[in-house]
Amino acid sequence: MTTELTSVELEHHPSISRQDADSDTQDRSSVEPGLHTIDQALARVDGGSSAWTLLCAAFVFEGILWGFPLSFGIFQSYYSQLPQFNNSPYITYVGTIATGITYLGAPFVAPFVKRFPRYQRPMIWLGWVLCIGSLVAGSFADTVSSLIATQGVIYGVGYLIIFYPIISMMNEWWVARRGFAWGIMVGSSGASGVAYPFIIETLLQRYGYKMTLRALAVATAVLTGPLLPLFKGRLPASHSSALARTDWSFLKKPLFWLYAISTTAQSLGFYLPSLYLPSYALSVGLSFRTGAMLVALMSAAQVLGQLTYGYLSDGRLSLNILMLSTCIVAAVSSLTLWGLAKSVAPLVLFALVYGFFAYAYMAMRVRMGTAVTSNQSSALAIFCVFSFLQGIGNILAGPISGSLLSPVVDSHEYGYVRYKVLVIFTACSMVVSAASITLSSCLRRFIVVA
Repeated sequence: MTTELTSVELEHHPSISRQDADSDTQDRSSVEPGLHTIDQALARVDGGSSAWTLLCAAFVFEGILWGFPLSFGIFQSYYSQLPQFNNSPYITYVGTIATGITYLGAPFVAPFVKRFPRYQRPMIWLGWVLCIGSLVAGSFADTVSSLIATQGVIYGVGYLIIFYPIISMMNEWWVARRGFAWGIMVGSSGASGVAYPFIIETLLQRYGYKMTLRALAVATAVLTGPLLPLFKGRLPASHSSALARTDWSFLKKPLFWLYAISTTAQSLGFYLPSLYLPSYALSVGLSFRTGAMLVALMSAAQVLGQLTYGYLSDGRLSLNILMLSTCIVAAVSSLTLWGLAKSVAPLVLFALVYGFFAYAYMAMRVRMGTAVTSNQSSALAIFCVFSFLQGIGNILAGPISGSLLSPVVDSHEYGYVRYKVLVIFTACSMVVSAASITLSSCLRRFIVVA
């Protein structure tokens, strides 16, 4: 199905002229930089079978492949009970490195994908092989360092190579409704997170981590392998590679730096509840299964939060108000529901509230870039920078959280003493993030008045 290129799409693809858009009604598009004409039927953006097919495939990949490291809290709780791992302060590095690498690699992989779009599909295949291979390799690990190398580093690199080609394709198919599509995609890891904790917990208790990792590798290959041929970009490579050079003038804008501070601060505490809720549940006297349930509930709330905020970020509400609400509610719920929890009820409520609001922050990263600049090439660069900052926060969360835990456990004290500083740190990171957003709002008002 063909269509005229909309004004929004022309802004996203500056290499396509207005005259080219008119000629596209005859199913042809002219590419000025290459001085040649390509007969290419362009399917319409923001809908249609092709756009939805890609989004569905991305949803499954994100849910299965990204949902796995986000459920590492279950593995961490299990590993901490094994003799070969329980005395290591570095076990948290496995999960934080797996997630952090995906963000840290953004400034390097995303520009490569943009410059060489013809390699997008091979990159997805390569990353897919690395992710599955890392699970198999991890099943032979007997030391923390080998777990970090396989389940952490290799898996993180694999998903890094997968993620940004998919994002590039998504940006071609979804333009005006990009916030909505992004919310669906990132919410999928929450959807899979409802099932992942119970599946992982059951497999670990029955078969141990070695067989669990092998079973997950086989299941991942079976569920995602058939979808690999569905990943196709909308534009010919000649269109994509002809995009304008990145304008780095956004680095001079205070709004960019305030958003950068907000992103970094939020990322330092964001990942900690999902990592430590299972362990906290054990300290309260709850079962291993209850810890898995809490992670699942947080994931379920994540889906609703990211879909809701992704939808609202498409110009329906102020971006700063949306971001501010996620940080404030996450901070308050951490200090009250988590820190004061002595039973399962407040922990369940915390998992739902924190999952809905804290994870929704990530659904607005695309719109944060477009809020700083209207230049689409610059917006991509901003997305990469913010992703990199998210990765720094995720990786630092491992050693920071390990140093904040107390060896003392006292059920009569706030946070059971052991988790007291950890809970406060999580809340403080959200408060700093909220403060930065507030400053950005004040800055905008000052500029308007001036």
